[in-house]
Amino acid sequence: MHKGSITVPTTQHMHLVDITSEVQQQISKTGVEEGICYLFNPHTTAGLTINEGADPDVRTDIIKGLREIVPIDYPFKHMEGNSPSHIMASLMGASLTMMITSNMLELGTWQAIYFCEFDGPRTRKIHWKLLTTN
Repeated sequence: MHKGSITVPTTQHMHLVDITSEVQQQISKTGVEEGICYLFNPHTTAGLTINEGADPDVRTDIIKGLREIVPIDYPFKHMEGNSPSHIMASLMGASLTMMITSNMLELGTWQAIYFCEFDGPRTRKIHWKLLTTN
């Protein structure tokens, strides 16, 4: 088993950061040919997702869509004032599971892995673990 962390700095309050190449670099270093990659986000106001990586407008549209779904100005009770960030993080989820084949992430042609910041800017960590099947 191999494990580690990836540091993700964010520069905006809401931001989807493509972390695909960083995750792949970690996998490449291990030499694992076949296995499963788990990513875990230990933050309650951020999430992880897999979506289209070719068109940057998709990231913008996801954030705009989430802002429509979760009312920013609703009178939430949470004292820190970041309840919308908590809700958006719950909608995205805290973990991802991907297959590894020939030391490469098995993603679709247009897919990328995104760290979803909803309460930035901040410096965050994503934990990863590889389980080998060969």
